[in-house]
Amino acid sequence: MKFGFSEEQEAFRDVLRRYFEDRSPTTEVRRLMATDQGWEREGWNRMNSELGLAAIAIPEAYGGQGFGLAEQCIALEEMGRALVCSPYFATAVLAASAIELAGSEQQKLALLPGIASGETVATLAFCEDGGSWDVKGVALEARGDGTLHGTKSYVLDGQAADLVVVLARAPGTTGTDGLSLHLVRGDAPGLERRALQSIDETRRIARLAFDGVEAEPLPGATAPVMERVLARAAICLANEMVGGAERLRADALDYVGMRMQFGRSIASFQVTKHKAADMLLDVELARSAAYYAAAAHDEADDGVVALASLAKAGAGEAYMQTAIHAVQMHGGIGFTWDNDTHLWFKRAKVSEVFLGTSAEHRERLVAYWRD
Repeated sequence: MKFGFSEEQEAFRDVLRRYFEDRSPTTEVRRLMATDQGWEREGWNRMNSELGLAAIAIPEAYGGQGFGLAEQCIALEEMGRALVCSPYFATAVLAASAIELAGSEQQKLALLPGIASGETVATLAFCEDGGSWDVKGVALEARGDGTLHGTKSYVLDGQAADLVVVLARAPGTTGTDGLSLHLVRGDAPGLERRALQSIDETRRIARLAFDGVEAEPLPGATAPVMERVLARAAICLANEMVGGAERLRADALDYVGMRMQFGRSIASFQVTKHKAADMLLDVELARSAAYYAAAAHDEADDGVVALASLAKAGAGEAYMQTAIHAVQMHGGIGFTWDNDTHLWFKRAKVSEVFLGTSAEHRERLVAYWRD
């Protein structure tokens, strides 16, 4: 596949980069990190009213802009680059995808316009206490009386979401049998939400406990649908990670270019050149895989699930390794709180394991090609 962005897509990228450079400098990131929910409604509403980012990939019939995943991934790459603190990934990627693919026509008409406008902050609760993203391990029960019983952990923005899409299973079922998705309001009786600590303070996670919580089922939820939802999310996360890795690479090169030692720039040292070359290679390879996966998704390629795993595995390793190189290239100051490198380093570490580790995705790739 020969892939390239159109002039309109490149212009869109330029607009986003300038916007986030202005609205999400590291001083603003650090300020939002210190708040209880890690983002503010005012900033979230402004971003959507000015740019309409939550609506990018939602079909026009449901209040969205009707673009493909490629355009959404451009936005996510720039968000990752600027480390934007917002509930975008939870709302516009995870929850919106689940509702679009599994919801009834009535549910989509009722819920997606609110998500597209930014009025509704939503999330998808699919992980449990073990941390596995494999849907076969779901234990939370959806009983015949329409109530949910059990817990979900590592729920992105789960402590502040207005709407939670919950993955559950029918009692007595195992594996991929009996899986279903359910809608739960954030203030529903019987739902207890507790924020969890994470090394990445720019992105909040929570543990949700369901004690007889009444829920509305999404009729189209099956194991294949969840596979598509998580594949789409993995592609989006891969592109976000590429943006973060590129920012780390660029900042590290800027630093070594101005840092003088023994009367010359440390950028001229051989060891620094080797690290810079390794970073460029890692980031470009990860970018190629992430772009390819997004394009394959928009073309409805049969192998998109495998390509999503390829993109996530490559981006996870590239982001983490680039973060390590960036800290080392900054020298002693790179380990300090005052230096901004640690903000992307922590996001890289959390993103590396979110939605599955690189090793898990490579196992999926092997299984896919073997089958």
